[in-house]
Amino acid sequence: MNTYIALLKGINVGGHKKVPMEELRELLAISGLKNIKTYIQSGNVVFQSSDTSTQNIEKMMQSAIISHFDFEVSVLVRTRKHLQTIFNNCPFSEEKKIKSYFTMLHNLPEEELVKIASEKVYEGEEYYIINDCIYFYCEKGYGKAKFNMNFFERKLKTIGTARNYNTMVKLLAMSLENEKGD
Repeated sequence: MNTYIALLKGINVGGHKKVPMEELRELLAISGLKNIKTYIQSGNVVFQSSDTSTQNIEKMMQSAIISHFDFEVSVLVRTRKHLQTIFNNCPFSEEKKIKSYFTMLHNLPEEELVKIASEKVYEGEEYYIINDCIYFYCEKGYGKAKFNMNFFERKLKTIGTARNYNTMVKLLAMSLENEKGD
């Protein structure tokens, strides 16, 4: 069994796309996933599967959610190793890293699109686009940032979903527990 982390985008935000975590765990268990754990209400799922294709798992989860909840949700699945690499490669100092956000991208953006997106800067906001992750730090906090997901998705022509430092730490710890319990 392989351990994976699924990041669902835009659920349980402002009363839209409500997905109770208990119901989601039951749905995913029926769909064949094992050792399913969720973290907070924003769509973080740690699980195991014998399937080695993250794309197959993403499609299966999206289909299950559409048929059960009757709305579409973007699902990004990463291995524990992949998520750990993203976390370890954060270019910020430790002080900034603990206040930063990690935006995982569905696709590796084209180099030319990364160059174009990287031209835009705002005072007090820093970001690096490295492989399939945008590392973002805003000294005033994410809620007051001028950059937003729409800007990056439009410029990079891909979909992304962001998690803060604390969520990344928790998901990595949960996925390590799943691997040890295997």
